[in-house]
Amino acid sequence: MGLIGDTVDSIKSIQVRQLLTQAVSLGMIVTSALIIWKALMCITGSESPVVVVLSGSMEPGFKRGDILFLHMNKDPIRAGEIVVFNVDGREIPIVHRVIKVHERQDTGEVEVLTKGDNNYGDDRLLYAQGQLWLNRNHIMGRAVGFLPYVGWVTIVMTEKPIIKYILIGALGLLVITSKD
Repeated sequence: MGLIGDTVDSIKSIQVRQLLTQAVSLGMIVTSALIIWKALMCITGSESPVVVVLSGSMEPGFKRGDILFLHMNKDPIRAGEIVVFNVDGREIPIVHRVIKVHERQDTGEVEVLTKGDNNYGDDRLLYAQGQLWLNRNHIMGRAVGFLPYVGWVTIVMTEKPIIKYILIGALGLLVITSKD
C-alpha cells in the first residue's frame, strides 16, 4: 500500500490508552527540557544561558550561526569582554564587545559602551533614543564559550517557518505512530 497507507492504518489502530501514554511521554519530554533550561538559568545567573549569533557584526571571532554560552556574576564588567545585551524597544539580544567602561562619580554605577568587532562605529545608534551607555540591567551575560555553526538550525527555522512546521509535523507523526 505504501508509506502513506501504512501510516493511516497505524493511526487507525491506535488505542486510547496508547495515545494517552504517548501524550504523557511527550509532556514529560517538554517538561524536562523546561526544567533543564531553568536550572541553567540558575547556574549561569543569566536569563538566557545560550544565544545564537544572528549577524556578522562579531566576525571573525564569532560567525553567524555560532551558539554562545553565557554566564553572569557580580564581577565588574571590563573593556574587551564580549557581552550579550538587550536594548529597550528591541526584542532580539545583541552580541558585542565592551570597548569602554564608565563609572558615574555620583552613584558609583558602572556603564559600558559596546561595539561589534566587524562594525565601524560604536553601538550608540543601536541603543534606545537618548541612551549613551548600557547599564548592568541591560546586560544578559558574558560570553564564556561557543559552538561554531550549531545555531544554524535555529536561524533556518526562524527565516523559513515552513521547515519548522514540517519538522514539528514529522515529529508529531512519529510520536503518534510509534509502537513502543
